Amino acid sequence: MITQQIGIAIVAPAGQALDPAAIDRAVGRLEAQGCLVRNYYDHNAIHQRFGGTDAGRLAQLNAAVADPDVQIVMALRGGYGVTRLLPQVDFEAIAASGKLLVGFSDITALHMGLFHRTGALSYAGPMLAGDFGAREPVQFTLDNFWNCLAGPTHTITECAPGNPRVQEGGRVWGGNLAMVVSLLGTPYFPCIDGGILYLEDIAEHPYRVERLLLQLHQAGVLERQRAVILGDFSGYTLGVNDNGYDFEAMVDHLRETLRVRVLTGLTFGHGPKRVTIPFGAQGRLESDGEGFTLLLSDYPTLRRANAAVERCA
Repeated sequence: MITQQIGIAIVAPAGQALDPAAIDRAVGRLEAQGCLVRNYYDHNAIHQRFGGTDAGRLAQLNAAVADPDVQIVMALRGGYGVTRLLPQVDFEAIAASGKLLVGFSDITALHMGLFHRTGALSYAGPMLAGDFGAREPVQFTLDNFWNCLAGPTHTITECAPGNPRVQEGGRVWGGNLAMVVSLLGTPYFPCIDGGILYLEDIAEHPYRVERLLLQLHQAGVLERQRAVILGDFSGYTLGVNDNGYDFEAMVDHLRETLRVRVLTGLTFGHGPKRVTIPFGAQGRLESDGEGFTLLLSDYPTLRRANAAVERCA
């Protein structure tokens, strides 16, 4: 018997909907599964490339956080725009609300700021337009999210040969590489020692990925981590002058240069198939050279509403 309905708020702290019909598809699917959906995004109020003016996008977030019927605040999409809002975001109100903030890509900035300012955890997970509103949703992505949300633990298993052997535990954090690096030296960058750092990006050439990772290394961030796990880094085109310098060559150089162990093969990034990762959870990483598992625990869930989670899964 369903005793509690999951309330999901739609907000656009970054970009506008590229396909407005995706919103209707997503809302229809979620409501058909028994979820209550509150849409705080107004496509008629978009501003330039953003899902509203800065003030309007901040108002969306604040309204969703204050909504008593909402348990999940889900980003419409990424793109760019969160950085402009960070000084005005009420991270303490988000943490106090107990609501679960969900998204990835540009939303990484909210995950990082929320954890650094309050210690509250959030979800690097699917977004409304591209995932729930896709013309052909990827069931793996949606199922992985609902399974993670149900808790109390979440296991990610990857077949990824060629990685170093690892048996480490630590706090799991990260997200979009460019966004993570952009927050270095700001009041929104969490200082995490002994962590497991996951990273992804889109349309970044291997040399730019290397440059960003070396910036994290030279800033002292990577040497404080127990492992770095790279996800999807697609969307780039090699040039004639690369002369064999591809993603694999870049990773080989990092493994020779860095003391922290670098793994690849995490199904996380801008591809349609994607795992959900609670930002700030405790993790246990085990790699045997043929694949790896990441066991996540100690993160907020909707376990108190298991019946509703099952219905929305």
